Amino acid sequence: MAGGHFPLHAAQSTFSTVMSATPLIQQYRDVKSRHQNAILFFRMGEFYEMFYDDAETASRVLGLTLTSRNNGAAADVPLAGIPVKAAPEYVRRLVQQGFRVAICEQVEDPKSAKGIVRREVVETITPGAALSDDLLEGGRANYVVALAAGTVEIGSRQSTIERRLVGIAAADISTGELRLAVVPESELEPALSRLAPRELLIPPDFRLSIADFRLQGALSTEREAWEFDPRMARDELTRQFGVHSLDGLGIGADDVLAVGAAGALLRYLKELQPAGVSIARPVVERSAGVIPLDEMTRRNLELVESLRGGAEGGSEGTLIDVLDRTATPMGARLLRQWVLAPLAIRAAIDARLDAVERFTRAPIAREQLRSALDGVRDLERLATKAALGRSTPRELRALGTSLGRLPAVRSALEAAAGPKAGALLGDLLGSWDECADVAGDIKRTLVPDAPVAVGEEPTIAPGVDTELDELRVLRDGGRESIARIQADERQRTGIQSLKVGFNRVFGYYIEVTKSNLHLVPPDFQRRQTITNGERFVTPALKSYEEKVLTASERIETRERELFDAVRVRAGAQIARLHAMARATATADVVSALADVAAREGYVRPRLTDEFALRITGGRHPVVERMMPRDKFVPNDVTLTADARVIILTGPNMAGKSTILRQVGLIVLMAHVGSFVPATDAEIGTVDRIFTRVGASDNLARGQSTFMVEMAETSAILQTASARSLVLLDEIGRGTSTYDGVSIAWAVTEHLHNVTACKTIFATHYHELTQLADDLAAVRNFNVAVREVGDRILFVYRLEPGGADRSYGIEVGRLAGLPAEVLSRARQVLQRLESEQLSRAGSPPPPPRDQLGLFAATRHPALERLSKLDVNSLTPIQALALLEELGRDAKVD
Repeated sequence: MAGGHFPLHAAQSTFSTVMSATPLIQQYRDVKSRHQNAILFFRMGEFYEMFYDDAETASRVLGLTLTSRNNGAAADVPLAGIPVKAAPEYVRRLVQQGFRVAICEQVEDPKSAKGIVRREVVETITPGAALSDDLLEGGRANYVVALAAGTVEIGSRQSTIERRLVGIAAADISTGELRLAVVPESELEPALSRLAPRELLIPPDFRLSIADFRLQGALSTEREAWEFDPRMARDELTRQFGVHSLDGLGIGADDVLAVGAAGALLRYLKELQPAGVSIARPVVERSAGVIPLDEMTRRNLELVESLRGGAEGGSEGTLIDVLDRTATPMGARLLRQWVLAPLAIRAAIDARLDAVERFTRAPIAREQLRSALDGVRDLERLATKAALGRSTPRELRALGTSLGRLPAVRSALEAAAGPKAGALLGDLLGSWDECADVAGDIKRTLVPDAPVAVGEEPTIAPGVDTELDELRVLRDGGRESIARIQADERQRTGIQSLKVGFNRVFGYYIEVTKSNLHLVPPDFQRRQTITNGERFVTPALKSYEEKVLTASERIETRERELFDAVRVRAGAQIARLHAMARATATADVVSALADVAAREGYVRPRLTDEFALRITGGRHPVVERMMPRDKFVPNDVTLTADARVIILTGPNMAGKSTILRQVGLIVLMAHVGSFVPATDAEIGTVDRIFTRVGASDNLARGQSTFMVEMAETSAILQTASARSLVLLDEIGRGTSTYDGVSIAWAVTEHLHNVTACKTIFATHYHELTQLADDLAAVRNFNVAVREVGDRILFVYRLEPGGADRSYGIEVGRLAGLPAEVLSRARQVLQRLESEQLSRAGSPPPPPRDQLGLFAATRHPALERLSKLDVNSLTPIQALALLEELGRDAKVD
């Protein structure tokens, strides 16, 4: 079932009940029993057949005709079939709906088979383990992720606490990438959001919630608990990568949970791909190096998926849509990875910014690089296919052609880097290996327009192989060869009328007229007598005939041998090719970010280790792209230790949410290593970015708007530190006004007093502006509007001070509410305002440590006490007065 556990097929019970079966069906049952959680494509000649429940499922999902096959003495078996040539499209449709597909091939020649042709499953295709371009997106990785949870003790002997950790192993078999990480349980969701896995592997006792990812379409697969055992996994990893210990892979004692997950993952992949998978040495990620981005921040800032893009989102209107001017698929994947994993270490950020700056200052070199990258195909995936023996002639030729463009890429890099290349560009150029030997081998061996498959058209270039060239001459030069044989025989025999002919009965023959039969030499073998003479063959002619008649078949065989050999040679260089692909992707990304910066007027941010955030002329990178140029209104935002909390008020549609998001995006872009949309930006590095912008019911999880609000706010308060950036919009609006204001007030106090982080809080609760009087680091700002008669004009300008009105009715007018509704709303508003002004009393002001929501008159009891002369009272009078005041207080 898509997005969840795949049900076991009922065919298992069918197998046990039907005792009598044909040999073919019995063979099918044997194979199916080992692949019960997959739809089995069973090869029979030029078709893949499906039986039993698989046939019924395929007929329903794919719209195939359901028939039946006679099963000997047993009942007829449900059957559905597809042509082998059409299989890729059917596999794609099944896998995209969350099914696994096992491909069972004939592994011996039917002509030489004794009995039933031997068949074996050669590959199982799943959403997370796919190699076909039809199942992959060029701009994003395709991860299958294994998870292993455990508890560790932290502290001394006297005082220890248990901490829940999760080991993560993520592999993309299309690129050979393997990533390992160990994260706290609280950071599992951000880590999985960054990876966006298509498939999850978990042990049976995995207790952490992964419902979100199942809902997003990730296939969940339970594996046996022993497969996650770190000791077994250690042996698996050392064998896989040919090392004596995990130290050689950069894996330490603290990575034990990730090691267990990796062992289960590699075992699973080998089951899916019996011929083997090509996996590069693992990259061990350390959580201190990147900023975790939780789901709500990734969603609210619309980094890679738009809130308006439907259930599965879309890239239009997102940050990645603005930044992605990459020229290669691996560059697009790397940029996505950078955006979803911003750097936390300033030195690494500055290295990226240095590289981007070099290209912004070298427009000619930037254009040269982008021109050189144009036409470079997906080196990572092409190299992986070569290593697995899965690439077609056209794909292998594309690999060679792409590698052939890399010298021009290097030249452009050198031009941009200059004599002092900087850390990132210096490392790229220092380790540059454009694999010229691999490119030359491929380009010499394969024709420029290589076909999709060997045998359709010429695959191997002329001059590569003498035997192949001779076979082609035989096949393509038959007339010339026959003319030459005929001339040679005429000269040898002296029979000038001798001619060489061909028919389907005798093949090639030599025809001699009756008058010349006395000149026929002894080696001529008579085959046929005709009216005017006789026909003969010679050993040389029969040898030539055999070569000609089998030339096409032998050409295909020889071409396949030569192609396989060059593919094996290329695949053997997989490590070099992957390293070159990563280097090319990095060059692609930094030049793309420079191109965006130059075209959009971005500036280099200054990253510091200080607290302050100062943005001058900041803009929203996505919104300004959607507006006419020069129409977006920039704004300045400053947050310092002494003014670290901004209460932002203003009416709807005035731009509060846009300002919140643009601050978050500018800070995030800076940590990615990108220039930012501003005239100047000084950014103190942050450890987390939290957003709570907008809300929606999560009916799938049974949560209301208010529950979602509170859950997300709770996560922020429990996780944020003094180095975090917190962006809040309308906290508490999902409940009653008093409750909402109270919660918003308390949250702001906590962020100010306890967390002490950079905070911008956009709200309609004007009462919160009173916090600036009580909390030293709170500042009030509003998004200004101008009143023109009974109408308002949005100017989208951030100004000091709080807003005194919400302008809700005017916003309703702009939204198109009917005139009669607006008129009635004004009447109700006037009545409510007049009632509030004429109210006799108001609640007393709270103590200094409580919420002060409204300006209030003093209680009558307090008025009497303030006018009282205590020294003039007798003891009896004082007791009587206290009793009276007590009664008054109870009445009120």
